[in-house]
Amino acid sequence: MSHSEFWNPFLETLPRQKLEQLQLYKFKRIFSWAYQQSKFHRSLYDAAGITPDDIRTLDDVRKVPKVEKSMMQAIQNKDPFPYGDALCVPLEEVSTFRQTSGTTGQPVYQPDTWQDWEWWAECWAYILWSQGYRTSDRVFLPFGYNIFVAFWAGHYGAEKLGCEVVPGGVLDTQARILKIQELQATAMMATPTYVLRMADVAKNKLGIDPASLSIDKITCAGEPGAGIPATKKRMEAAFGAKVFDHSGATEIGAWSYECRHQPFGMHVNEAMFLVEIEDMETGEPITEPGIKGKMVITALDRMAQPCIRFDAKDVIQWDPDPCTCGRTFRLIKGGVIGRADDITKVKGVLLSPAAVEAVVRSFEALGDEYELIVERPGDVDHITLKVELKPGADRVQVESGLKDQLRLKTNLGYDLQFFEYGSLPRYKLKARRFKDLRKKDNL
Repeated sequence: MSHSEFWNPFLETLPRQKLEQLQLYKFKRIFSWAYQQSKFHRSLYDAAGITPDDIRTLDDVRKVPKVEKSMMQAIQNKDPFPYGDALCVPLEEVSTFRQTSGTTGQPVYQPDTWQDWEWWAECWAYILWSQGYRTSDRVFLPFGYNIFVAFWAGHYGAEKLGCEVVPGGVLDTQARILKIQELQATAMMATPTYVLRMADVAKNKLGIDPASLSIDKITCAGEPGAGIPATKKRMEAAFGAKVFDHSGATEIGAWSYECRHQPFGMHVNEAMFLVEIEDMETGEPITEPGIKGKMVITALDRMAQPCIRFDAKDVIQWDPDPCTCGRTFRLIKGGVIGRADDITKVKGVLLSPAAVEAVVRSFEALGDEYELIVERPGDVDHITLKVELKPGADRVQVESGLKDQLRLKTNLGYDLQFFEYGSLPRYKLKARRFKDLRKKDNL
């Protein structure tokens, strides 16, 4: 296998045994650091009766208490302001501020030192190199540079590779498309929702076929879409480009990526992260492939505010097969399948919004937007699916096929509502297409 395949040939092809030794060494290091430097972590570990000396094997990692986002929200907004008790470095060493996007409640503040921010860029260098980004690329970033991390680190990762980076921050969607056309940009990074939105605006507002633009690769993050074959196919067909999945989070870092071999899944960067999968009900470890569970993750090299055994609520499963690219980093099959918060029981059946997206996006006659609403008006759950019909499509035929596919893929029946193309809400960043209104009824 050619070394040009890998950003870091040594680490990306390290034999499993050596990789696990490295993970154990790094886990002990970050655990000791947090134990010594963070009031929050120290009290958490003391209460559990665990010290750094208790970590001798990777199995011992499971003794370490997990951290949830709500715990971080509770300890912030006090001295050292605004980070509170989890900060492990003097305040003057913090060089970068980000915060979570707040889609799951009060934002969590994330401090990084300059070293941490260099680490973020290095994580992204693995991602972009694996997807074929090179010094000859001109990368357009069509996102609003803001206080949450979005593609900030992607920007610095692309610069680190030697790409030319064009920041498309305050431009509107039409101006971004025209700038991509003007500069002949070759790559871009966006959420799946916004990639489809750009294609729609190019075609229907500007009369530009998005496939006529020079974009040949797109890196997606923020939503499961790029890991859903029907959504990926829509994006690739629209732009005539390869679309790659990536998952990261403000509190965690850029922990996984799909390489250019497109293995229908993402590599975990196991040199820099330790990923565990747990049963969603029992919390028991899942080590065998093909069984879905909840991710618990440790960022092994991030020092200012460590991320140790963080309950990310992402639902993933190990892939039984290695990737053809030659990396020893394991794959998670189908990428991040959804969030444990979103996967819910409806009429006794587990419903994953991603499964509904896969069905909707597989129908050419339907637009990209949809809304999924679960209510309980009486004693029985009721599911409404709102979709947009493209002009000239046969509603009766589509409705019949859609009902069949939804029943087949999700084992549930839906109240289907058809809307005129372009009338459902449009999103620029992360879409909130799934609404479970039962919780509001206190049921």
